[in-house]
Amino acid sequence: MGAQITNSQIELFSTCPPAGDAGGDGYLTQVAKVSEWSERAGCRGMLIYSDNGQLDPWQIAHLVVQHTKELCPLIAVQPIYMHPYAAAKAVATFAHLYKRRIYLNMVAGGFKNDLVALNDTTPHDSRYERLVEYTEIIQRLLRGGEPVSFAGKFYKVENLKLFPTCPPELFPGIFISGSSDAGLAAARLVHATAIKYPKPLNDYKDFAGQTELDSGIRIGIISRERGGEAWADAHKRFPEDRKGQLTHQLAMKVSDSVWHKQLSELAESKEQNPYWLVPFENYKTMCPYLVGDYNDVGSELDGYISLGYRTFITDIPEDPEELQHIGRAFHRAMEISKCQSYSKTG
Repeated sequence: MGAQITNSQIELFSTCPPAGDAGGDGYLTQVAKVSEWSERAGCRGMLIYSDNGQLDPWQIAHLVVQHTKELCPLIAVQPIYMHPYAAAKAVATFAHLYKRRIYLNMVAGGFKNDLVALNDTTPHDSRYERLVEYTEIIQRLLRGGEPVSFAGKFYKVENLKLFPTCPPELFPGIFISGSSDAGLAAARLVHATAIKYPKPLNDYKDFAGQTELDSGIRIGIISRERGGEAWADAHKRFPEDRKGQLTHQLAMKVSDSVWHKQLSELAESKEQNPYWLVPFENYKTMCPYLVGDYNDVGSELDGYISLGYRTFITDIPEDPEELQHIGRAFHRAMEISKCQSYSKTG
């Protein structure tokens, strides 16, 4: 798989490994390797998580940039962690130091216990209102020109000017969760890409597709030339885990996340092939998976592309070969799409 996987039709992002128990040189090496794998695989960028249990994503992003030539860090930004001026300053600093574009994954919520620990009692929909104000201040600061004055419900700044400035070609891409009505409304207001956790394709039969705003999905992929090999690797990587299931059930009780509840309801229904939720049910990952041979997974990917999804954020790759397999599945999706277009016009 080469750089062609990210093209005018789709953009692919990988995911940075979490810190876990690894520290020091071990984790630094791991992040550097996954960054290099992702760039070689043709990914546009790599998602870097942010929550109370992770390392600072901005510092991890410096590591990513230093070990790649074009890969764009997709940094999760939580408003309660930093003022919007600090976030804008960080983006402009990356542009100034590395001439590299940054993507921002604007996070309205997070783990419920994290919010409680930070004394953030803001209701779910109000957190998206706050996120809109936060993002608008960042965008206005980065555009430069006149000093920024803003008076909202959550933030107020007056005659605020940013240095260094951010060149227009390095203006950050903005992602926001689009799983709730509040999230979709926020994405429209700040012209962000709305990222969802997809349902099985059969659940979109009466869905007209995403035409009003840029949209993407968060999805894991395990694909091989033969479906049996893909499923064997999937079960090996994500075995059933009773402890994980209990952790998932506990998280559900305290979560107000719309996407978390939606995926949990889907998991209770009959398993659908190649759409697979066992990793999510066992609290091993936070997204659904597609499992199967290149043709089966490619057909599913083509279905999502046909619905209007153009950005795909895949799960953490175990090795560079995993990204090669993902690339082949996407190339198969492109072939299917071309064949269908030809059959309609030929």
